[in-house]
Amino acid sequence: MPDIACSSFPPVNASKRIFPPFSLERLLRTVFEPTEGRKVCVLIDLPDLSLMKDLAFLSDPQFAIQRRAHEHFYLALKNGVMDALGLQGGEIYAYAMTYGSNLDLEDECRDAAGNILSLETDIYPDYDLILCISTFSATAPLTAMAKKYNFRGATLHGVNEVILSTGLAVDYQEVSRDAEKLRLAVTRADEIEIDFELETGEILTAQLFLAGQEAQKSHGLCRGTAPDIANLPAGEVYFVPAGAEGSFPMKYEDGTLGRLTVTGGRIVKSDLIEGNPETIAAHNTKLTADPMTGVLGELGFGTQVLPVSGADIQDEKVLGTCHMATGRDDHLGGHLTPDLFKEKRNATHDDILFAPHKTPNFNIRQVRMRRGEQREVLIENFQPAAYLRNALAAE
Repeated sequence: MPDIACSSFPPVNASKRIFPPFSLERLLRTVFEPTEGRKVCVLIDLPDLSLMKDLAFLSDPQFAIQRRAHEHFYLALKNGVMDALGLQGGEIYAYAMTYGSNLDLEDECRDAAGNILSLETDIYPDYDLILCISTFSATAPLTAMAKKYNFRGATLHGVNEVILSTGLAVDYQEVSRDAEKLRLAVTRADEIEIDFELETGEILTAQLFLAGQEAQKSHGLCRGTAPDIANLPAGEVYFVPAGAEGSFPMKYEDGTLGRLTVTGGRIVKSDLIEGNPETIAAHNTKLTADPMTGVLGELGFGTQVLPVSGADIQDEKVLGTCHMATGRDDHLGGHLTPDLFKEKRNATHDDILFAPHKTPNFNIRQVRMRRGEQREVLIENFQPAAYLRNALAAE
């Protein structure tokens, strides 16, 4: 695509936004519109299920996410929210920690008394609304189970205090409206092209081919009776790429920076830019041993003005950021299911977030869209360009 000039705008500033206090009642009422008599429960993950007996995990400071689940969800349900919404149940259960994003869950779970139960026998068929507050994302497996057992729910992995006070405190009707405006702005795109600028000045370009597909949105509303799972905080527009070519940088967890080469919609190798060569070697070994781990299964764009939380689940929803994901994508309407991976533990869905706080050693210089004869700049320097700003401003 040719380079396209666009107008400049001041940075999106979340610090000036005022958020109301978090309210579980408001969140559930807005997201689910639950009808009288619906049965609700809370799911958490633990590395050792014996910690569930008498809620022993509450005394261990390492389980901050699970303690927030207990305080802000389980106790809130018991202390008025269920009565206000006409809900029943309110139990809390734990399943074994998966140690990977969107890996299938083991069936065994425990209740607060430590009793051994089955997710597929005792939990999924017995509840209408399931709230999963966990360390690792469970959106993909719970989406599959929701369709099988006909329940609705929400996945809220990595919940911290910033997410509670901002990303989960917003009005999701407004989030949904903005997500739809941006979805319409990019839906049926044929191609997205992203230029990444390294500190050296080198430009890496990735082309993602979308084949004119309808864009999808994660907008936070999960209403009606159809089985569905909302991933919260929400606020993104996304595609399942039909193919991809080119290269892009990736910052690994240890800070190592690699140059990823993409061919035929799949990452085929990583080359060291800076950092630990062993990190790059380990990634290349995985790409060779289980090629499905390199398939690009998602391209997403944030739609909300939110503060950085330090957790990708919120930070990928920030307007001006974008992300790709590798691996499993069946929960997004893709074809990559766990059985296609050579090893069960590799059947993850791993987001690669590009955001100023997360990847300060490179910049998204420009994101461009081609839709038929239409050419638009979507993002420049981690800021939404005129086209997206105007789409959001439209009535």
